[in-house]
Amino acid sequence: MTHTFQNLSDFEPDTARDRKALRRHLRQARRELNPQQQQDAAIGLANTLRKHPRVMGARHIGLYLPNDGEIDPGLFMAQSQRRGMHFYLPVLHPIHSGQLAFCRYDAATPMAPNRFGIPEPVFHSRRIRPAWSLDVVLMPLVGFDEEGGRLGMGGGFYDRSFAFTRIRPRLRPTLIGLAHELQKVQKLPVEPWDIPLDAVVTDHRIYRTD
Repeated sequence: MTHTFQNLSDFEPDTARDRKALRRHLRQARRELNPQQQQDAAIGLANTLRKHPRVMGARHIGLYLPNDGEIDPGLFMAQSQRRGMHFYLPVLHPIHSGQLAFCRYDAATPMAPNRFGIPEPVFHSRRIRPAWSLDVVLMPLVGFDEEGGRLGMGGGFYDRSFAFTRIRPRLRPTLIGLAHELQKVQKLPVEPWDIPLDAVVTDHRIYRTD
């Protein structure tokens, strides 16, 4: 069956093929946003994040540089650095395959493309902060629903990197997915390996899932 996605509010993917097709559709939709729409979304996201108490109470925050049409948290980061917050970008771990490390980031951080062609900080052990010691992690989503179901790029990097929270929940950072509002769907299945989110934040509102 081929889905045309005329009405995402009624679509519930229940097979791997469905998820792949939905991922492709949502990625295309966000890539089609023009520069002004992306800028407006970044402003809306920054305004919405400032309404989240855990975010505004955090000192060490993991986040990402936008790629492939992802909503841009850069404005929020620029505004928050003036408040004394510190930010860390994900880096493909050079030893633990399939996992992420989080490297301190500022305007002077040396960058290099990873194997996916995505710029990331050059790995240096002295600039790495353990995932368990972050206060909040803002991660990009491809799709989401209001109950905390989420669709990522399919690599499982965040799930593996935060799998430790299942056995050591007291070390768990607040995990928040970021997305354009147009990436919301009616229902996404939760897989056994999915690490649950505490919230999803878009350019329009906060969806609490905890």
